[in-house]
This record gives sequence, C-alpha cells and structure tokens, in this order.
Amino acid sequence: MSILPAMPVDPRSTAPVELLELRVLDGANRFFSVPAMKLEFGAGRPGVADKAAAVAGDAVRQIRAGLGLPIPRLATRRSADGRRAAIAFPWQRRTLDQAIAEAATRIAIGEGSLSGELSALRSVAPGSRPALPSPRCPVVAITGTNGKSTTTRLVAHIATGAGHRVGMTNSDGIYVGGTLVEAGDWTGFGGAGRVLADPGISLAVLETARGGILLRGIGHRANDVSVVTNVSPDHLGLQGIDTLDELAEVKAAVVRITRRTGWTVLNAQDPRAWEMRRATRAQVYPFSLDPDLPAVGEALARGGRAAILRRGWLVLERAGQPPARVVRAADVPITVAGHARHNIANALAAAATADALGIPLERIAAGLRSFGRDDASNPGRLNLWERAGVLAIVDFAHNEEGLRSLLDVCRALLGPGPDRGALRLAVGTAGDRTDAILHQIGRLAGAAARDLVICEKRHYLRGRDLAAMNEILRAGAREAGYRGEIEAYPTELASLEALLSRASAGDVVAVMTHVERTEIGDWLAGAGFGRVSPERVAELVGRATRGA
Repeated sequence: MSILPAMPVDPRSTAPVELLELRVLDGANRFFSVPAMKLEFGAGRPGVADKAAAVAGDAVRQIRAGLGLPIPRLATRRSADGRRAAIAFPWQRRTLDQAIAEAATRIAIGEGSLSGELSALRSVAPGSRPALPSPRCPVVAITGTNGKSTTTRLVAHIATGAGHRVGMTNSDGIYVGGTLVEAGDWTGFGGAGRVLADPGISLAVLETARGGILLRGIGHRANDVSVVTNVSPDHLGLQGIDTLDELAEVKAAVVRITRRTGWTVLNAQDPRAWEMRRATRAQVYPFSLDPDLPAVGEALARGGRAAILRRGWLVLERAGQPPARVVRAADVPITVAGHARHNIANALAAAATADALGIPLERIAAGLRSFGRDDASNPGRLNLWERAGVLAIVDFAHNEEGLRSLLDVCRALLGPGPDRGALRLAVGTAGDRTDAILHQIGRLAGAAARDLVICEKRHYLRGRDLAAMNEILRAGAREAGYRGEIEAYPTELASLEALLSRASAGDVVAVMTHVERTEIGDWLAGAGFGRVSPERVAELVGRATRGA
C-alpha cells in the first residue's frame, strides 16, 4: 500500500527531487525474502535521485541507531536512465518502521532534520510484527511472463487426479477442491492468504504475478516447489521495472523462498529463468524442449532431475536412473497435436512439478492426457471452435511471446501451400505496454495475417490514448508489409464477428481475448460453432501437414 502521495516538483522551485513511492511490502519481494519498506525517489537529472536515496538510507540507519534499534540491511536500485533510485530495508514493527521511512524521506528531500525526526519518533508505538500464514500443506508457487495460468491449472488438475484436495489461485479466482469460491484476479498477497487459511486443503497451487510481488510482496513465508515459466517483455515501464533483468529480479523472489528440501522448476531455455538457479537453496529441476541443452546435463550431473522433450515424448530423467517416458506430446490436448510448443513447455513444467511433489508417473500421464482446451479446464487459452470448416481460436495472447505462440498454432492448422485458407486475426492488448512492445505486436500481426483488425480493450487502456495506441499497432503492421485497411472494433466480440462474416471454409480466425471470453463462447455456441475435440485437432493438423 502507498503511504505517502507523490510530491510533484514545481519547476519554479529549487527542489531537485521528489518521492515517487513509499511502499510497505508485507512479504518476500524484489529486495529481500522478508517484509520490507521501499522508498523510491525521482529527479529530472541523472544522479540526483541516487543522492536522495543515499541520504535516506543513511537517515534510516542513524534513526534506528538513535532509537537503540538494530541497524538494518539496505538494498539499493537505480533505473537505467539514472533518474530514479530506490532503497529498501526489512521492517520488524510496522508502525514504527513506516514512521522511520517517512522521516528518512523528509530528511532526504530537505524537509526534516535528524534531531527533530528522532525526537518525534520516540513517542511512536511500535505496531505489529510481520504476519504471514504458515502453510499446513505443501505449497507450489508459479510465476513467469507467459504460461502461468495454464501451468497452474494443469498442476492443480494432475494433483486432483492423484487424490489431493487442491486450493488454487489464478487470474480468474480462488478455487478449492475444483470449485470457484471467489472470482477475480487473486494472483497476489491476498489470494495466497485466503487459500492457505483453508484447513481442508492438502496442496496449495498459487499463481504468483509480478504485480502482486511489487505491490505487497508474496503472501506466504516459503514454498515447497517454485516454477518459473519464462521472462519476456511485458508490463515494462511500470512500478519502477523498465528492463527484463529487473523483471527477472522480481520474479526470482518466488525462487528465493523455496525450501532447501524443495525443488525449483526452471525453464532452462530461458537465460534469465535459468540464471535463477543461483538464487535458490532448493534442488533445481530444469525443463527443456531441447534434450541436449547443457543445463539438462548440468542438473543431472549434480544428482538432480530434468523434464525434456525427446523424440516426441515428454520424458522425466533422474540421475543414475533410466529415463521415464510420460506421454507423447501430441496426446496432450493443450499442445494442439504437438504444434503448440509453448504448451509443450508448460506441460513439461507441470510434469516436473508433479514429480517433485511425489505424484506417481501414471497419475502425471493421466492428468496430462485429460486436461482439455475447453472453457472449463483452461478458459481463454487456445480454445478452439469450428463451424462449416471455419476455425475460431480464442486465446489470451497478451504480449509478444503470447502472440508468437498463437500464430504458430494458426500456421499449423492452416498448413503449407498457396491454396491454404486465410488467417484472419483480431489483435489487441492492454495499454500498459511500451510503444516498442505495441509496435512489435503490430509487426507480428501484420506479417502473419491476411485479414487484420484491432480489438480494443477500452476498460484496460490504463492511461493510454486509444487512438494513439491503435496507430502504433497499425504502424507496426504496415512496417511488416500489411497493406489492407485495419479497422478497429470497440469490443473483442465485435472484432470476431467482423472477421467471421467474411471467412470461408479452411480459414482460421483468431482473437486475442482478455475480457470477453465468456461472451464470445456464448456467442459462438449460439451461432452454431462447436468445440473442437483433441481428436478433431489431430485430424485437422494431419490434413494441413499433408497439404490436403
């Protein structure tokens, strides 16, 4: 929670620095594996914020020493452009340490003195100590830029089939025993607390998002298995996170609190995810679509495990034991007959997690085979519909990597050759993306689609100008060679209806869906579209591959 509002700098004044944020982090965070106070300063010139942060850090130390309190560790960060700087320190008593942070801020911006602040602080009540739930059952925490929700749901599905009563959080809500008990995005601190407070669960599977870590910290003390799916560009330029390395540092908080006796499941093909092995005390469990990746050999040489794709099979390997084939990738429904490689990676991550939890191999295989692509099991993720030879794909492709994966599936369904059908695409995302990311999304769409429209997310502009955002997407598409008109529609459903109105048998129509997947599903069902079974997907992909 923000404690002090930002104090804007009057350009006519001599004040060179402003407080951007004072935040109480109640759980593990970017800076520490314990609750912390964060102070972030900004200035119009590089280096000025660093000086303010340094003054604030010295003030925290001096104030605590003057009050007879232990001198805290300090963490410091600065932005790439040098115009922002942050310090953080662990807090032990909420009210007093919050007051110390406020006092240090006043000293740093020249509105307070050490002696005056010390005098005032002597009468402040200490307040509460950090309070995080102590899990009564194993905890799995899953983070990453793409694939969090799918992997979370898949792990919960496998575990349920193995006899667990699972408490799960994701961006759709809180689920206990497979039943939705609270709708909404519960991927932060509060969701973890709600699930772990349930005495009837035997396993907690918690999707853990960037925003929750930055805004309040992680809502549990430790996990038994942590999973990092990948680190790719998304939400950059928000909450002090401008680069992929900074984003990776935030997500690594999940890895740092994994128990020494537990496992950290990492995407070995993502350099930033794999680097997180250096931040964990736990055993490392890489997953990779490349079975010959050096990271796999490294983990096995250390007596560990690995989940790999080998000759079309998902395989679990343990040091000193024969490899265990789990299931053919093509037989896992979410892989779209083996062509959705991002979901093969998610399936490997889920299989590794289940293995780390001690779930038997046959139960893992059964769970992977039975987890479908319909609205019930994985809503909004590669949900396929068909009517009269026209395929409609509803997918939460919210960033560059998500769109690349969606386009790979579309190409597999269309097949090769000049006589294949058309890809008709509704492209759009939330406004909290940089201009560069929006432009690249437009480029990807323009290079792939024969028919392209924009599906606006008017409730998710997040400060963006709608018309300007649309023009960035159009500019990217034109740069990639798209020459047609690119209409914009006010809703996802309207964009899908427009594309379907001009689609013919053999075409694939895809929409990047964030908010209207329920409405779209109801409309498709009412318009005579049926959900596509895994068997039908295999038939379609096989026919496309043969060029029929």
